[in-house]
Amino acid sequence: MVRDPLRESRDPELQVVLDALDDEACRKFVAQLEEPMTARELSDATDVPLSTTYRKLDLLTEASLLTEQTEIRRDGQHTTRYAIDFEEVRVVLEEGNELSAAVVRPERAPEEQLAALWSEVRKET
Repeated sequence: MVRDPLRESRDPELQVVLDALDDEACRKFVAQLEEPMTARELSDATDVPLSTTYRKLDLLTEASLLTEQTEIRRDGQHTTRYAIDFEEVRVVLEEGNELSAAVVRPERAPEEQLAALWSEVRKET
């Protein structure tokens, strides 16, 4: 799934967000992410197996609750770091009594937006 690095005002589907937040391992990761971390670092810090960690990170990323940041290294061994990308998650009662998820995001500085865009370009090439 290609994610919008500039975070359009689109909110993720309610069920996707609820599934991510209902998952114990996902909540462990959110609690652990005070700063960006790799999948291996999260796995080690939470005692969640690495294969499970990748699945849960995909779930959180699909729910637009985490961002993926590519760390470019001179040796060519690039790595991905994950960071929290929300301040609040709200369940909203819409017109017609439909529920939706509203994700409140932190303000992003222009350099963060550029880094996110570059990360997405690197994934596509």
